[in-house]
Amino acid sequence: MKPVSKSVLILLPVIAFALLLQACGSTEAKSDDANKEAPAAPALEAFSLQKEQLSSAIKIPGELQAFQRVDLYAKVSSFVKKLYVDVGSEVNAGQLLVTMEAPELNSQLSGAGSRLKSQEAIYLSSKATYDRLLETSKTPGTVSQNDLDIAFAKQQSDLAQLDAARAAYHEVGDNRNYLEIRAPFSGVISRRNVSAGAYVGPAGAGSSLPIFTLQEQKKLRLIVSVPEAYVSYLNNNSEVGFTVKSMPSQVFRAKVSRLSGALDERLRAQNIEMDVVNNDKQLLPGMVAEVSIPLTNPEGTFVVPSKAVLNSTQGVFIIKVINHKAIWVPVKTGRIVDGKVEVFGELALNDVLIKTASEEIRDSSDVKQLTMVGTVKN
Repeated sequence: MKPVSKSVLILLPVIAFALLLQACGSTEAKSDDANKEAPAAPALEAFSLQKEQLSSAIKIPGELQAFQRVDLYAKVSSFVKKLYVDVGSEVNAGQLLVTMEAPELNSQLSGAGSRLKSQEAIYLSSKATYDRLLETSKTPGTVSQNDLDIAFAKQQSDLAQLDAARAAYHEVGDNRNYLEIRAPFSGVISRRNVSAGAYVGPAGAGSSLPIFTLQEQKKLRLIVSVPEAYVSYLNNNSEVGFTVKSMPSQVFRAKVSRLSGALDERLRAQNIEMDVVNNDKQLLPGMVAEVSIPLTNPEGTFVVPSKAVLNSTQGVFIIKVINHKAIWVPVKTGRIVDGKVEVFGELALNDVLIKTASEEIRDSSDVKQLTMVGTVKN
């Protein structure tokens, strides 16, 4: 075995001293790191929950209909004699539209008149007989009570027959009056289905189509089916705007006049009617309108920033701070307008809510630092 050189023996103490210094430095560094405090978590921003009124609108198709519309049929079977109006004619209430003829009605009226006169003569005769017997009976023993009663009964019977004959005569006369058709209200003739000489009669008996269709044009009905989710935003004082395809740049106004008060079983929507004044006749019955319905709740609703709503796999929540703890509260959302959203759930005024909800804020976790940023305002 070779002896260790002097140089090696000199280096060994130096290397050992270096290793000792390195170990001491490492221990001191670890001690310094341990003495350093962990950085504090940033404070969570929160706000006080308040009620607000969101201004928004939905657009729903509607239909313009005539305020009054009627199909005019002949009351009695007859032939068209003369038409006084045509499609597009503007008529006034009571104006004569068409006359018809039915010769058999004239014969029936003559017969009814003859029977009426005959019955009048019979009644006058029985009345005169009763009156004479009544006058004679004032002398005791001249007329028996039985004869007087029989004469009185005959007079009443003839009077009843006279009333029946008079009613029959008026019935035929009324039927003859139906040979003239007059406008029940002012409007425009939108359809004509017959010409002079055509056979007409009651619907299904004389003809399957009406003689005329009359529609009121100066006043229209705007009918809209409003979905169930929005019916609470409308009442009898609500005003809406609408446009039609023929005049897309012009906005017409109308007020809600009638609400059906029930939902359609098939569409789950409520029919709402609005009266539209149309004196200039720009709008026509049958037009399809695009109706803009304002959605404003006068009482206001709870509104939060969109970031305050947490959409997780478990549902939709907002995070409420109660006694320095974060509580997940399930909610339902409504309208979303300009970065704000309506929320509905177990909420109350001035509840403290986290402004930016995140799944990192666990349910029932401690909230150590909180910064109030005020209420959410329009």
